[in-house]
Parts: sequence; structure tokens; C-alpha cells
Amino acid sequence: MSTAKLVPVLDMPDVANKTLTKAQKTLDWVGMSDVHQPLKVKDGEQNKEVHASIQVYVNLADPMAKGIHMSRLYLLLDEHATTNPLTASGVKTLLADILKSHNDLSTNAFVQFEFDHFIRRPALISDNVGWASYPVMVKGTLINGEIAIEMSVAVTYSSTCPCSAALARQLIQEQFTKDFGSQGEIKISDVHTWLGTEEGILATPHSQRSTAKALVRLDDSHDDLPITALVDQLEGALKTPVQSAVKREDEQEFARLNGKNPMFVEDAGRRLKTALDDDSRWRDFWVRIEHHESLHAHDAVGVFTKGEERGYQPIP
Repeated sequence: MSTAKLVPVLDMPDVANKTLTKAQKTLDWVGMSDVHQPLKVKDGEQNKEVHASIQVYVNLADPMAKGIHMSRLYLLLDEHATTNPLTASGVKTLLADILKSHNDLSTNAFVQFEFDHFIRRPALISDNVGWASYPVMVKGTLINGEIAIEMSVAVTYSSTCPCSAALARQLIQEQFTKDFGSQGEIKISDVHTWLGTEEGILATPHSQRSTAKALVRLDDSHDDLPITALVDQLEGALKTPVQSAVKREDEQEFARLNGKNPMFVEDAGRRLKTALDDDSRWRDFWVRIEHHESLHAHDAVGVFTKGEERGYQPIP
């Protein structure tokens, strides 16, 4: 068997690079989506390995060009992924390189990375630990010479209905009166025992798994991608994030946290807006909250933004 390599053909046709004889319509974005690639992400001071799904585009601004150079976009993604971890400043460099590779065709560039971000979380009370997963998006745009770096995360938490909690307490009060109202003086031990029975606590408030998705525009001073910092900020404001490793003592503590933090979707929204408003790292933000109701067949939803002029719009 011959081991000789094929000699490349130097005059291979390049239809995409062909100059048109007549001007055609320009296009806002042309490129690739669903490009799968392993890479490292700089989260604060840590580099974490992720598997990302990527979109990358340039605009086709030259009316005489047949098309863009898809292979150049792919090779630039590969080069940046293999040489440096993903950072805010790295995204800016990538955007500049993308535009440079198409300087005769394009004036704008876009790149977006989506991946699951894992954080090691301790249990609430016990000594156990487990992994929590968060969907993350990192996006960079270079439009008319202006660069914007954006990042989104979604957190899952438990929301206990304040109305349901109040109604449950009323039923417990009524049952208490029914069971003890005619006894006069009551022993503390009898009440203590009664509180531990299903007959005593005959009603409980309903809770539901809920999600909060926050999209932030990073301040220009950022080099890294503060993913865990944003997750911690959201979960810290909400107080009831879902857990990974759970023993009975952890479940009891989770029940206590839910009891101390009943939330309508409006309450959750105000908590999050207060936390994000006070943080200078986010030039702008857009948040959507969903309480996946256990009482209703529909969801309760809240949407809000920072309210910056020419910033994110509060569109659901």
C-alpha cells in the first residue's frame, strides 16, 4: 500500500470567495450555531472545564460578496478554546479577531457560549456535599465598534405561598380550639404532643419549584466571568435554593427556611432586584421569575430590569 500523501490542488475553486457582478442584499448575521466544543471557563479565580454549545456570526455587509468564510470562524473558536480559558477580556479579543478575519466583508461580530456550570455545594446541616448544576450563557457582541459582554444564569428555588400559609394556620387554630377549647387550663406537654400529630397540623401551605433567570451586562472592568458570584447573589437573596445532598436534618432545615421565607412571585422579584441594584458589577440586568404552581395549572411569572436608559427592556 502506498503511503504517499496526496498533493494538494492549488487551484481549487472557491465559490464563496467569488466577487459578484451585481450588488446583492446585505445580511444582518451569517455564521454557525450548535458548534460543540470543550473549553475552560475562568469563574472568578478558578478555571473550570465545560462542554459548550456555541453560536458565532458576522454580518455580510459587502453587497458584492458571495458569502462569508465559515472555516475562519470555526478555526478561531478552536484556537481561542485551546490556548486560553474563556474570560470576559478573552471574548473581547475573540470578537476582534473574528472581525479582523472578515475585515473585507463585515463590520459586526457575535459569539455566544452555552454550557452547564457545576458548583460543589455543602448540605444545609449535615457534613455531606453534592453537585449543583446551573445553565449558563456567555455572549459577546461587537456592533458599530461597541463591545458588550453579557452573561446569564438560572437558579432553582422553592417558593412557599404566603396566602396558603395563612390559610393553613387558620385551620390549625380552628382545630386547636376544637380539641382544647373546653378544657380550661392546658398542659404544655399536651399541646406539645398535639403539635406533633397529623390531627393537630392538619393543613400545610403549598410550595413549588421555582426558577429565576438573570441576564446581566458586565461592567467593562471585568476580566473574569463571575458566574458563581452571580449564582450566590441570587440564591442568597432568595434563601431557599434547591439542595443536592439531603439527610433528614437537612430536609428539616429546608422546611424551616421555607417557613421563614414565604414568597409570592412579587416578593421574590423585589428581593432579587434589590440585590442586583446594589451591585456595580452589573451595568444592566433583566430577570424573569417563574413559580411553577402546585395549586394552579399555570405558572406565576415576574419580569423586571434595572431600568437603564437604552438598556434592557422589560419584555417577558
